[in-house]
Amino acid sequence: MALATRTRTSAPSLWGSTIGKKTVMAVSGLIMLGYLVVHMLGNLKIFFGADEFNGYAHWLRTLGSPFLHYEWALWIVRVVLLAAVVAHGVCAYQLSRLDIRARPVKYVHKRRRASYATRTMRWGGIILGLFIVWHLLDLTTLTVNERAWAGHPYENVLATFSTWYGNTIYIVAMAAVGLHVRHGFWSAAQTLGAGRPRRERMLKTLASGLAVVLFAGFVSVPVAVMTGLVN
Repeated sequence: MALATRTRTSAPSLWGSTIGKKTVMAVSGLIMLGYLVVHMLGNLKIFFGADEFNGYAHWLRTLGSPFLHYEWALWIVRVVLLAAVVAHGVCAYQLSRLDIRARPVKYVHKRRRASYATRTMRWGGIILGLFIVWHLLDLTTLTVNERAWAGHPYENVLATFSTWYGNTIYIVAMAAVGLHVRHGFWSAAQTLGAGRPRRERMLKTLASGLAVVLFAGFVSVPVAVMTGLVN
């Protein structure tokens, strides 16, 4: 009976603790990071032409066939990502509130944070949340893409990045992604126990490298459309 009680209460206790929330943030963040890497590599297929890119988009919808029905695998990925985003956001908000309650009196002398990424993590998260909504409306539901052509993802990408606002929104959001990844990867490593004094420089270099690669990879698509390299 005591063992059963401990089992039932362990999960709520973990969730209710600061370290538990940080662990959820770290794991959910790594799930999203893995998705970003795969998504970026898929986006780069646009440089191989319309047939290659549209074929890749079709493959995503038939992944797991015939065991899985059309788009089932894609929806599984979407559900996992949604759960990761919600868990990440909820924990970030709750940790922020805990931090504010722990320091009810503002410091007399405000000290500058260690880096720009650290000081803008919260705003970066809000920007990314708004961008996800825009991105889905733009290239998934095609609601805000005025020249969208259902079933033709290559042409829809060109339509998005043929507008100044489409490029601006995307590039600003990718800058936020880079900053978020740079700081978030380092924080996740610390939370999950991978951060050691001897590994500090390596982890910081890896975090910065991931941020740069993701930013450059994602932004290369709108830049290629703007310059006519992809048309």
